[in-house]
Amino acid sequence: MSPRAFKSRRTTLAVPGSNPRFLQKARDLPADEVFLDLEDAVAPSAKARSRELVAETLRAGGWEGKIRAVRVNDASTGWAYRDVVEVVERAGACLDAIVLPKVSGPRDITWLDLLLGQVELATGLPPGGIAIEAQIEDAAGLASADEIAAASPRLEALVFGPADFMASLGMRSLTVGAQPAGYAGGDAFHYAHMRILVAARAHGLQAIDGPYAAIEDVAGLERSSASVAALGYDGKWVVHPSQVDVVNRAFSPAQDEYDRAELLLEAYDYYTGLALGAATLDGEMIDEASRKMAMVAAARGRAAGLPRTTRFEPPIPG
Repeated sequence: MSPRAFKSRRTTLAVPGSNPRFLQKARDLPADEVFLDLEDAVAPSAKARSRELVAETLRAGGWEGKIRAVRVNDASTGWAYRDVVEVVERAGACLDAIVLPKVSGPRDITWLDLLLGQVELATGLPPGGIAIEAQIEDAAGLASADEIAAASPRLEALVFGPADFMASLGMRSLTVGAQPAGYAGGDAFHYAHMRILVAARAHGLQAIDGPYAAIEDVAGLERSSASVAALGYDGKWVVHPSQVDVVNRAFSPAQDEYDRAELLLEAYDYYTGLALGAATLDGEMIDEASRKMAMVAAARGRAAGLPRTTRFEPPIPG
């Protein structure tokens, strides 16, 4: 797995790039990532002004501890290239990632990678410093998930976009992220979730679930979050501040899981320092694969602010 895959993205909060009050409030919310949206949340007439506002907001700071992202318009629109150029030129040093929506194939990622490289070169930013998150939202994108995941070393995450995906397939639902009414086959999103997850993991990326739009349906959000967390997803988008704590809990490890992860990492470091590639902890074999799994759980626990309650004690010789 890539080092990028160990960043904590339990919650990714969507914030309209045209709303100064929402942009200001987002700084103080306990989301792991915030993306300032220039796409669906911004009317066509407000696109140009929103770019300026988003860049100003990023430069103003106050985002400590958060991944700072901007969702641009999709590559087929007339706004996309100006979104990238203007935001990166004005605030690229304060930006961690670009979220590209409606990715239907690898050429969308290749286009963004090339454009970002050109702007970084022109502005003196570190080459490759700005990451890409690819939002897969339709049948074509899902069918090309593996090719998309392999399209650029900048990629950090694949994101499932349920709203456009549901429309693409003709699902009978008007509630984003909810199961189609009358569907009796289990989880209507299971295939899409699994295909995106496998493509992401095959290329060392994170897998992020899309939003659950029924803000007042807390029980539905809890079920949706718990399901994808159990499947192996790293986090979920949220569209309202009230959803942040619910989703953070779903993607945070339990105290005993977090303690075990930290113990395993300490034990692995101790044994590899003795030139042992594999060893045991409490009767269980640990190796490089164990370390990778522990790193994910440890990163989530640290992001959740969980305390350490145990420490690794090296065995006494003899």
